[in-house]
Amino acid sequence: QVQLVESGGGLVQAGGSLRLSCAASGSISISINNMAWYRQAPGKQRELVATITRGGSTNYADSVKGRFTGSRDNAKNTLYLQMNALKPEDTAVYYCNADIITIPTMRRAFYWGQGTQVTVSS
Repeated sequence: QVQLVESGGGLVQAGGSLRLSCAASGSISISINNMAWYRQAPGKQRELVATITRGGSTNYADSVKGRFTGSRDNAKNTLYLQMNALKPEDTAVYYCNADIITIPTMRRAFYWGQGTQVTVSS
């Protein structure tokens, strides 16, 4: 099966930085298309933070533009999110999402990680 495992969350003061990672793994071969980071703050809906295509093109939510940078290492099936100049309103559980095709069945599905908590103190 396919798993997405996030890491890198934690507690940081406002203005600080964190780097999240999301590694895709499985017992079968996979091919990953678009990947994305979402976040969900308490009492709020899950929102899209950043998308990264297989070729490395990125798009960001207006609230994080200029502060967050998404990237990926296709050889390692890993997605990253570098978060700088963090604000208390960035506090949320961050989830990675990936559009994955399993080989050789060529079955396509969207997978979610378990989430990692990011807390920014003022």
